[in-house]
Amino acid sequence: MSEVPPITRRGLLAGAAAAASVALPVVGAAPRARASTAPDRLAAVAAQAADGFASVSALGLTGTTGGVAGPTVTVTDGAQLADYAGRNSPYTVLVSGRIEIDGMITVVADKSILGVGSTAEITGGGLQLGSTTRPGNNVIIRNIRFTHASDDSVSVTNRAHHVWIDHCDFSQGYDGLLDIKRESDYVTVSWNRFHDHSKTCLLGHSDSHTADRGKLRVTYHHNFFDGTDQRHPRVRFAEPVHVYNNYYRNNRLYGVASTEDAGVLVEGNYFENVAHPVYSGYDESGPGRVVERNNLYVNSGAPQTLGTVIEPRTFYAYTLDAPSTVPTVVPAGAGVGRIA
Repeated sequence: MSEVPPITRRGLLAGAAAAASVALPVVGAAPRARASTAPDRLAAVAAQAADGFASVSALGLTGTTGGVAGPTVTVTDGAQLADYAGRNSPYTVLVSGRIEIDGMITVVADKSILGVGSTAEITGGGLQLGSTTRPGNNVIIRNIRFTHASDDSVSVTNRAHHVWIDHCDFSQGYDGLLDIKRESDYVTVSWNRFHDHSKTCLLGHSDSHTADRGKLRVTYHHNFFDGTDQRHPRVRFAEPVHVYNNYYRNNRLYGVASTEDAGVLVEGNYFENVAHPVYSGYDESGPGRVVERNNLYVNSGAPQTLGTVIEPRTFYAYTLDAPSTVPTVVPAGAGVGRIA
């Protein structure tokens, strides 16, 4: 078994952990799958540390730990993935290779779903965190490529809370690449690459779903929105939403849209070739509040701003990278196979 590399300071700041990058032997089909109890593996998993809103103590949880309390298994097909993702106990589920699925696999509470190496892929369908009867709380998804989903690639829904989605690659889905809705809360989306798609990150179900008000607290940081058209994110009702140190490049319709009285802080980002980097209000949705600070706009339009927003530092501490470094740092670190 390969040794787990040490978790670096930069890796922790990036929301990175070494575990997902280490190749483990495949356990086998679901009925025969056995748990891995290798001490180095479990120690690495235990050392994970979510940042942003996923790190906040709230709703009975002291941050987001995923499946660290349970065994580790490796899966190689959709049946195995659905089996372990849906079990009512903690698991760290290692995705090995390319897994083809149809529709959405439901992920319930206390799961870590981590890609092995740089080739882990879920294609044809996506992951839905929680159902109306089985919550998808305390879930970590990292180091996985999502392609050609028949609906959403990842849907955080049905009041799921404490979710960390980190170092993934999203492209070519049918609907949203990563949607967060229906009163979900305390989520961090970090170091992901989004490309070859239009509707990227929806935050808030609809203009009529006012139950989202006071929920949907999400941090988006160090993501690479690489030529995607819109929704980076598109926000309804939520406050605060923290969008920092992301790289926006060649986004045809817009960067960030705050609507329906949402409160969004946009800071330290780099917008390149984005005609409409920040909107207050969009389409038929009413205006939202936006504070922008310390962003760089290169060959881009002027941002729209409105009102005031609750400071994210009310909830958690963070370190802002200089926005001038974002076009170098983010593409070098975002996506799969790049966990330090």
